Amino acid sequence: MNATPIAPELRQLALQALLTPDLQQKVALAHALYAQAATLLIAIDTTISAPSGLPGCPARPELRKHLDMPRHSPFKPEGLAALMHAVTHIEFNAINLALDAIWRFGGMPRAYYLDWLQVAAEEATHFSLLRGLLQDMGYDYGDFAAHTGLWDMTQKTEADVLARMALVPRTLEARGLDATPPMQAKLRKVGTPDALRAVSILDIILRDEIGHVAIGNHWFRHLCAERGLPPVATYTALALQYGAPRLKGPLNLDARRAAGFDEAELALLQASA
Repeated sequence: MNATPIAPELRQLALQALLTPDLQQKVALAHALYAQAATLLIAIDTTISAPSGLPGCPARPELRKHLDMPRHSPFKPEGLAALMHAVTHIEFNAINLALDAIWRFGGMPRAYYLDWLQVAAEEATHFSLLRGLLQDMGYDYGDFAAHTGLWDMTQKTEADVLARMALVPRTLEARGLDATPPMQAKLRKVGTPDALRAVSILDIILRDEIGHVAIGNHWFRHLCAERGLPPVATYTALALQYGAPRLKGPLNLDARRAAGFDEAELALLQASA
């Protein structure tokens, strides 16, 4: 008698995808896992030991602290490519952030893992769109230095899923909601075909990122309710405890509302920006 085949397990597969340094393979794995979501087991209550080598990254780009990054003008072809490379790097990190949120934190509802699997697949699409633009401009991901900020906060919050939801999707990724429209306005002024193509790609990214921040907001509030914590005061305390970057205005209030921020929190955020 043949043994019943064991269905693949999502959290282990997400960890394998996170560990791979190959760009195309990571993108392919994120899409494949999302396509198979309905058939995957999720070991919700299993504790998985953290391996070394997280996250899996290619040998390039050179990684620097944010303040050590050179400045470029997008009105010059190389400067435009450098700007697009910076956004591409953010999207590559976002794939890893979503995969890390899946494997690292046990004990969450099944919907949590499926939400972050959707995010990983969408971030993989964003990365591929931007990398394709870079390649058509004569460059590739890795040709410019990049900063470490997103993954730094991921490491800081690795011990607490509440801190992760507070400070990665609804803080660092939410900053992208604010930054994207001004970036698009500058790219429209540049006006070249590559710049206008970048504007269209950023339209897709902004649409999807509203959903990603909404997922972070949902699970942050879920965890606050589960632990009996007030969301706004808890967020303020976590931002201070973990050294979250100071918010810079202007805020994209419409996008933040669509992503689930309520008026009371938006007022506090505006006051601190």
